[in-house]
Amino acid sequence: MRKSHPRGAPRAKRPFHPAERIMRVVFGACGVLAIAFVAVITGYLLVSGIPAIREIGLLPFLLGTTWQPGSDQYGIAPVILTSIYGTLGAILIGVPLGLLFAIFLGKMCPKRLYTPIRYAVDLLAGIPSVVYGLVGMIVLVPCIQTVFHKAYGQGLLAAIVVLAVMVLPSIISVSETALRAVPREYEEASLALGATWNETVFKVSFPAAKSGIAAAVVLGIGRAVGEAMAVMMVCGNVANMPALFTSVRFLTTAIAGEMGYSSGLHRQALFSVALILYIFIMVINLILNLFLKRRAGEGAK
Repeated sequence: MRKSHPRGAPRAKRPFHPAERIMRVVFGACGVLAIAFVAVITGYLLVSGIPAIREIGLLPFLLGTTWQPGSDQYGIAPVILTSIYGTLGAILIGVPLGLLFAIFLGKMCPKRLYTPIRYAVDLLAGIPSVVYGLVGMIVLVPCIQTVFHKAYGQGLLAAIVVLAVMVLPSIISVSETALRAVPREYEEASLALGATWNETVFKVSFPAAKSGIAAAVVLGIGRAVGEAMAVMMVCGNVANMPALFTSVRFLTTAIAGEMGYSSGLHRQALFSVALILYIFIMVINLILNLFLKRRAGEGAK
């Protein structure tokens, strides 16, 4: 016969199995290791990037418009603006398309079409970045040159389109998984109250999956900000002020394009660019986290 536990008395802790203790140690070590990696990367970028900023000057470095290592001129304002405009353009195109496609794939796609479409999305996620850049350079750049009657098709517009296509697989996959995780009871209750299926999907399923969808958007932004090779092949890689049909340079392409032959102050300046890129990504993540926490707080009221 099972003994009753006195009300209010402290419950004895269940002893951990030896295997559970080992896994707790392993998981804890993995968490500490991840934090250590972030701390080491942050410290290395600070140590490597600050000397050039001190020598050049913070304002001349951030607000300068000329990047000429031969004459020791290191201004990255055009590069920063290009990264901001390129990321915003890719997200404005990629996020709505990705979310709508995820809704179709997760809630409205016929069963006979789901498997081939899902395989196609997974294949897009597995294509190397250089292949995206190669297709963009061979197909997209000449198309832009012909359609808009420009002498050159390489520029910010081509980079935005390539980045928008590259962020789609992450947004679609994660958003679809989040939509499929919504309890079926939510949708059945909405349908029982007289809502149509479209109303149920957009007003019940979509809000219920907003945390997973937000994670998808964050992953998409991270992919857009951190991409280098594909962007380098279609943007022209020239440090001009950003314009749709002008050759431009992103923060990532500035580092990838010149780090191989740089030395002295030039090399230190590239580490400073990497530090600015790191801060740029941290600021984006911070803003998104604050926005999500604010929306969660409003939803709880």
